Amino acid sequence: MTMSKRTIWWIVILGGLVALVGLAMRPRPLPVEVAPLTRGPMRVTIDEEGRTQVKRRYVVSAPLAGKLLRIERKAGDHVDEGAVLARLVPADAPLLDPRARAEQEARLHASEAAVAQSNAVVARSRVADGSARDDLMRKRKLATSSAISAHDLEVAESEAAARTQDLASAEFGAKVADHQLAEARAALQRGRSGRVDEFEIVAPVSGQVLRVMKESEGVVTAGTALVEVGDPSVLEVAADLLTVEAVRVRPGMAAFIDHWGGPQALAARVRSVEPSGFTKVSALGVEEQRVRVLIDITSPAERWKALGDGFRVSVRIVTMAVDGALKVPVSAVFPLPEAPGAAAGPMAVFAVVDGRARQTPVEVGARNGAEAWLVKGMTLGQPVVVYPPPRVKDGARVAPRRVD
Repeated sequence: MTMSKRTIWWIVILGGLVALVGLAMRPRPLPVEVAPLTRGPMRVTIDEEGRTQVKRRYVVSAPLAGKLLRIERKAGDHVDEGAVLARLVPADAPLLDPRARAEQEARLHASEAAVAQSNAVVARSRVADGSARDDLMRKRKLATSSAISAHDLEVAESEAAARTQDLASAEFGAKVADHQLAEARAALQRGRSGRVDEFEIVAPVSGQVLRVMKESEGVVTAGTALVEVGDPSVLEVAADLLTVEAVRVRPGMAAFIDHWGGPQALAARVRSVEPSGFTKVSALGVEEQRVRVLIDITSPAERWKALGDGFRVSVRIVTMAVDGALKVPVSAVFPLPEAPGAAAGPMAVFAVVDGRARQTPVEVGARNGAEAWLVKGMTLGQPVVVYPPPRVKDGARVAPRRVD
């Protein structure tokens, strides 16, 4: 039995419709973004905010208590070593109320009377001393002719020595009385006349005035901070790192200073890591243990001469550097299901092979915020899926779109 041409046509049409339905029901390729594996330098860094500070700074304080004259120096002024920064003069005597003044006047009168009394005692002691000396000279002449006994001569010598001591004591008492009289007069004196001695406070080093802590005239105590002096051309950067990150930092490590206001990052090097940590409360109110790291800027000073003391910058400390590393965007690497969330566990990427995503285990040597270093599992130039969506599974058809 043979089929007619009409039947054949209907069979062909039905077959085409079935094929069209099959194609329509076939899963469409998932659009994904891909990036190729590249080879180049790999840098693992610790990123933190930092602050510039003058390396050698000196806080000049008042060595004595007194009255500080107004400081004419301003922040930014250049000073040479030994230049006068501030001047101190004796503080004014306090004002006296009527009662205190009456007491001081009485003290003055008492001091004057004590001086008169001490002068009288000195005069009397001087007369007694002269008389004793004369008597001793007479008895010594009599003793040569045996007119008096040796005992009488010894008594005369003792009397003369005692009167000499009395005179010395009276003269010392007169000096004390004179001093007390001078104190009593000074307590009543208001203000000062004539020249006043000044104590000059000088700069310990050459540099610039960084801050003036007390500019106006006034009475200060010993140790009061007055002026801060330093050389802003010798800067360092201080960064407070978390202790879990600071243990990976060593003196001599390379670093970079970003976001300082210039077009390019500045080269730097870690100078020291302080041995003790401290507690710092974060912006979220969480207590954190941090360690201060000091970093020297190694770029030419002409590039960063606009930087000053206390400027905010960003710091990148290089803890690992690999040249010629095989790299992929860090967003392409994910942990395998058997080790979810394990930072050091098995990792994988989705490699694009013949239009399909193939889950490929890889070994990650290191990674930073942008790139991951693949030690094993992939070859140069092979595309991988970045930011793989949840619908991408092993063997899924994908429509790659390259991202730069």
